[in-house]
Amino acid sequence: MNIDLSPYKGKRICVAVSGGKDSMALLDYLRARAAEYGITLSALNCEHGIRGEESERDSAFVAAYCGGNGIPLHFFKAQSGAFNDEEGARRWRINCYKSVIEQGEADFIATAHHMNDNAETVLFNLARGSSLNGLTGIADNADLKLIRPLICCSRGDIDGYIEKNAVQYVTDSTNQTDIYTRNKIRRNVIPALESAVDGAVKNIYRFSRLAAEDEEYFNGEVEKIVVGRAGGSYVIKSCPHRVIFRRAAQKIVAKYFNKKDYTTEHLNRLFVLQAAENGKRFEFLGLVAIKEEGGVALLQSGGENGCAEPVAFREFLDGNLQYYGGNLVRVSRGGCSGVVAGDGEKCGGEPLKTLKFDLDKLPRGAVVRFKREGDRFTKFGGGTKSLSDWLTDKKAPQSLRASVPLVCLGNEVYIVGGAEISEKIKVDDSTVNTALIVCRNLFGGN
Repeated sequence: MNIDLSPYKGKRICVAVSGGKDSMALLDYLRARAAEYGITLSALNCEHGIRGEESERDSAFVAAYCGGNGIPLHFFKAQSGAFNDEEGARRWRINCYKSVIEQGEADFIATAHHMNDNAETVLFNLARGSSLNGLTGIADNADLKLIRPLICCSRGDIDGYIEKNAVQYVTDSTNQTDIYTRNKIRRNVIPALESAVDGAVKNIYRFSRLAAEDEEYFNGEVEKIVVGRAGGSYVIKSCPHRVIFRRAAQKIVAKYFNKKDYTTEHLNRLFVLQAAENGKRFEFLGLVAIKEEGGVALLQSGGENGCAEPVAFREFLDGNLQYYGGNLVRVSRGGCSGVVAGDGEKCGGEPLKTLKFDLDKLPRGAVVRFKREGDRFTKFGGGTKSLSDWLTDKKAPQSLRASVPLVCLGNEVYIVGGAEISEKIKVDDSTVNTALIVCRNLFGGN
């Protein structure tokens, strides 16, 4: 068993130890080489109680080994009956790992997952119909500070190390049964596969590393076409590549909106929506997708309908409020450049647009609200038309039209936030008092 420990020189490594063959091999291997690599070694044991007296025996074994070898041990014991299955215990173990890192006791938690474990994971996920992401196998987890030093070692490598170095260990009796699906794969499928194809486990490991490289590339492409917007909506930029677009849609639906019941048909319909005319919609799982210029917007159903109550414009002018319906609305008197952000600046990653207007021409009683049926707008330079038609002419994103802050009196719109002011409040030679209003750029800075 040969492990490259150079990446861990001078680091504090805490080994998650169950007392079984794999974790004891890893702990013993690191113990024997800690001084050489300047590694500060500790161990962690989680007694979940699922196996009763047997798990207590295993924890006692780990404590005795660590005590006899001068290895600090972090011990966690779950309350009796806390878990009914392995999944619950697994989540609890992860929290135990996090606590050691968060308390500054270690730089990394090392687990004893090895090449055969990796093969089990890949085969299990493949049999369940996983996408490429599920075939990347077991790897380090930077977020959790988890490392897997044994991942390039086979079952045979570990058995050989145990025998050569007379490492003591305990046996989990459940590993000798076919109770769990993974046990069936470990005890039946992998031996049969190795018998049929020499080096199958190593080949699966190599495949999983290549799959991880491909997955990293695809994720990078997805990042290029996913754009977050204020108010919790997202846009997938137009993309001719189905595999990239579907991954982007999957990320938004599953990760950002936490919708787990999506289907391949949902993702395909989102892809096809790109070819529809602007304004076409597709509703599913409490979400709405809207085709707009340059892509497809995704938001919660009802999220495209502005529902906040009107607020007096003076509340913003006096500085009492700076947001309306989750949208930035910042106003200042006199056009002082240092008071409000200018064009090109950003808020929450989104470009802002500053509009200057004649404050005295804005009628008293004006309010900030979202658009309504019958709204009219006299565009800058002259010419009055319905606000909806003006937004269409300007190619304003469909998903944003109903959530754009407006400054209005009745159905007369004087300011379309982040876009344009009405001809009726423009600054001219007669202007005495000016003001600036800053909102999210309706057109994304274009």
